[in-house]
Amino acid sequence: MTINISPTDLCPCGSKTLYQQCCLPLHCAEKVAQSPQQLMRSRYCAFVVGQFDYLIATHHPNYRQGLTVEQLAQSNTHWLGLELLATEQRENNGEVTFKAWYVEDKHIDAIYEKSSFVLVDEQWLYTEGKQMSTRSPARNEPCICHSGRKFKQCCAKLTH
Repeated sequence: MTINISPTDLCPCGSKTLYQQCCLPLHCAEKVAQSPQQLMRSRYCAFVVGQFDYLIATHHPNYRQGLTVEQLAQSNTHWLGLELLATEQRENNGEVTFKAWYVEDKHIDAIYEKSSFVLVDEQWLYTEGKQMSTRSPARNEPCICHSGRKFKQCCAKLTH
């Protein structure tokens, strides 16, 4: 499930910047990500707004395992928010640990992953990720969508 977004809306990646100044230039191939973290944010945003060609273009071909735009487009996922936990960059390699929260079939979960990236010909590419498990937020914790409200008063209502 993709969302319609205007270039003048805040970017879904959580940068608190307008989409037109943040991930849109990356999605349109006007710019390339300058760090693993920027690529991670732009890839999350691409899932949210349905820029599936961008996801394939920024996924290292040796690690795609046959993944196609058509497969990505079949998702019925509603993305809720991105939480960056750690970033590490060493010359031509980097890692980003994150939680990408979503709701699907009235069930909230997260992709909790330590993603690996490599710099190839001055372009950062996603290679693979180590999946981890996480617990759902407690009722009184801040909401995962960064609304500023408590989880029970916000995204938890999507499970009813």
